Amino acid sequence: MNRLELFNQNKSLLFAIAYRMLGSVTDAEDVMQEAWIRWQRSESSVQCPKAYLSSTVTRLCIDHLRSARVQREYYIGTWLPEPLRTETLAAPQNCPELAESVSFAFLVLLECLSPTERAVFLLHEVFDYNYDEIAQTIGKSLSNCRQIVCRARQHLSLRRPTVSQANYAQDTLIEQFLTCWNQGDVQGLIALMAEDVTFWADGGGKVVAAQKPLHGCCKVARFLVAIRRSQLTPNIAPQLGEINGQFGIINILEQKSHSIFSFYFSGDRIQAIFAVVNPDKLRAFQLQT
Repeated sequence: MNRLELFNQNKSLLFAIAYRMLGSVTDAEDVMQEAWIRWQRSESSVQCPKAYLSSTVTRLCIDHLRSARVQREYYIGTWLPEPLRTETLAAPQNCPELAESVSFAFLVLLECLSPTERAVFLLHEVFDYNYDEIAQTIGKSLSNCRQIVCRARQHLSLRRPTVSQANYAQDTLIEQFLTCWNQGDVQGLIALMAEDVTFWADGGGKVVAAQKPLHGCCKVARFLVAIRRSQLTPNIAPQLGEINGQFGIINILEQKSHSIFSFYFSGDRIQAIFAVVNPDKLRAFQLQT
């Protein structure tokens, strides 16, 4: 097998690692391009191409996250991950761990981890790498890697809300949400949301969006209805779609994707709504609408 064939053989895995690490399709593709360049320049005697490539991608992602954290200090408003269409996912549908790890809420949750914690946690907990492989990848001892995974689990458990219901129940809730939203039914929306629901919006300073999270079902419901009645988006057309492995809403305006709504659930209520409005993060959707 030549180098291109070996790279393509591992391409799905490399993208899966890079996207979960970075929360950005664009950045993940850039990292893969750099990994391809390094792979071409590498020695022909590489014993295990998969290990070499995944290690290269992981290290590139760690470096990128360290610089991205500085950039996000100057980001206008809330930073949210870049949405990904379900059909482009590398994760097999019969693997719950991979499916959950690409959900929007999980990617947001990972933001509480440092770049190294994120890498070690994902490689071990999601991609089933053993500690020997991880230690070689990030240049740390076995005991240190074990400690990092333990620390990451603790950080995530403190922030992870109550486990949500099965997908079919979530899908029904989102369908009901869309119906109430279309009808401007404030009370109907309130009934679907947890009392302490949070609405997060990412406009990146490029379009009008709430720069601070909104808390509370009454405030969020009224805000959502106000969006539908706004003169800025009089012809917005919401439609259901699969986003990051889960049901969500794609809002179309003038035949273009205006925003993406992703959801997180607690029991039988909507616990969080993530609205990506930044046009730079909707490019992949513009090509398919």
